[in-house]
Amino acid sequence: MKISVLGAGGWGTTLSVLLHYNGHDVTLWEYKAHYARILDKTRLNDLYLPGVKIPDEIIITHNLDEAVHNKNMIILAVPSQYTRKVVKEINPAEIKNTILTSVSKGIEINSLLTMSQMLHEVFPSFSTEQIGVLSGPSHAEEVSRRIPTAVVAASKSIETSRAIQAAFMTSYFRVYSSKDILGVELGAAFKNVIAIGAGIIDGAKFGDNTKAAIMTRGIAEISRLGMAMGAEAETFAGLSGMGDLIVTCMSRHSRNRFVGEQIGMGKTLKEVLKTMDMVAEGVETSRSASMLAKKYKVETPITKEVYKILFEGKDPVKATTDLMTRDMKME
Repeated sequence: MKISVLGAGGWGTTLSVLLHYNGHDVTLWEYKAHYARILDKTRLNDLYLPGVKIPDEIIITHNLDEAVHNKNMIILAVPSQYTRKVVKEINPAEIKNTILTSVSKGIEINSLLTMSQMLHEVFPSFSTEQIGVLSGPSHAEEVSRRIPTAVVAASKSIETSRAIQAAFMTSYFRVYSSKDILGVELGAAFKNVIAIGAGIIDGAKFGDNTKAAIMTRGIAEISRLGMAMGAEAETFAGLSGMGDLIVTCMSRHSRNRFVGEQIGMGKTLKEVLKTMDMVAEGVETSRSASMLAKKYKVETPITKEVYKILFEGKDPVKATTDLMTRDMKME
């Protein structure tokens, strides 16, 4: 297949190398012209994925028209808050027969749309068979080093989810298929908010008991909100729900957990974000998840407290106490 990956961050670069390893003709698009030249010359992405060689056969370009021309599949690895801007620059006629696969894990803040919903809005004439997602517990730092990983490909069309599955499946990257594209996207996005909460627990020097409680009750509120929005309950017990939640809350590679940890240690959100080159999707998702919870009248206490810590300056210890002293509930 001829496949283009839009976004040369750590994840986009990793997937480009994986797809090349799988025998596809791969083009990698980088937004910044000067960095595209550096990547093409050095074949190293030292800023986002140090130590991983980009094969010479992968075409690296800053030209979006070149990147999308005559492709069977386009992988959207741009951070969710910038994806609309990028895809709106694509001529629909160039991709009328192309499968669009989002690998971003966020909710668009202004529209409150998932990436697949946003793509349908930008390309209203496209069928559901053209749009899919790939998600799951999959840090680029590990996948790029061929550490065994399992993820899920989803589309409203099972044929499309299986096409994505086949494109990515390798001996170290196992891909399952699903028709619950909404659930896969919501689980992937909402868990980043819980991961910030888990990081706050680490930074504030609470314990394993506290973190386990945050993770367990976190997946409960993710499931409540997701099902209220029309997703299937089983999805949140799977790779894009519980699986991704575990790795994002626990891993040293997790940007969202890192943000929470630094805030738990006393830094402000502004101070933390200044030190980061890559995007922590959970920061903006805490806004969109809070708005969606209000819209669907779903109780999401952890998300609510994370939002207050990030944007209202609430003390993490006070937020934890408020969570612990809520009214008694059935599990």
